[in-house]
Amino acid sequence: MNQPRPSCTPGTVYLVGSGPGDPELMTLKAARLVGAADVIVYDHLGAEGVLDLARPDAEKIYAGKEASNHTLPQEEINDLLVRLAKQGKRVVRLKGGDPFIFGRGGEEIETLAENGIPFEVVPGVTAASGCGSYAGIPLTHRDHSQICVFATGHLKDGSINLDWHALARPGQTVVFYMGIGGAGEICQQLMAHGLPASHPAAVVQHGTSRRQRVVTADLGTLAERIAEAGIRPPALIIIGTVVSLQSKLAWFNKHAVSEHQTETE
Repeated sequence: MNQPRPSCTPGTVYLVGSGPGDPELMTLKAARLVGAADVIVYDHLGAEGVLDLARPDAEKIYAGKEASNHTLPQEEINDLLVRLAKQGKRVVRLKGGDPFIFGRGGEEIETLAENGIPFEVVPGVTAASGCGSYAGIPLTHRDHSQICVFATGHLKDGSINLDWHALARPGQTVVFYMGIGGAGEICQQLMAHGLPASHPAAVVQHGTSRRQRVVTADLGTLAERIAEAGIRPPALIIIGTVVSLQSKLAWFNKHAVSEHQTETE
């Protein structure tokens, strides 16, 4: 016997991951909560097509969160969620990808917990998984990669001070979130710590959407290729020999711009 589906509870904040772009990648729970919310606080990522599921009378509040262009600072977003919940609203905090993978979800629910606000977290397809799948780049492969690492290309202080020795190990795939602005330094550091200039690399822009673009190159040329192609966020950088499979495994949006540059002798 099917159990009735619970609806949103007033005064609760639901941290909902909407996936990387294609709204059909949302979970059933995420879609149900968006449709039941009184208020939806959303970023520029993950909202396209998803807000169509909202009630006509639902309030929609844009929180921004684009690279170096935040409509609301993080602290104000945290306080806004608390205030809305205390008004008895059913609040969905809508985030692209997964809230707990470079989505600042932990920061937001820390504030909710400190203020006694009930909350739930609804996972979403993270950008690395979604973009890799739609680009034809498997993040793991028995012949190429036994380890997959997610890293940020932009720390809180604006630096890219990472464990480069660990990131430059062979036999692994490294996915950089928010790394387009620092692509040159990322590639230089990986080469300085042991990876060859010919090591395959790719960037996926607007992954899983109709605007998806995939540019493949190598560590020696990736930054140049990003500049030539005019790639801007949102985009992911994928480093690893799995990238060499992209031309054979690409399946999505065959009419999208797909560029490939191989090193010439």
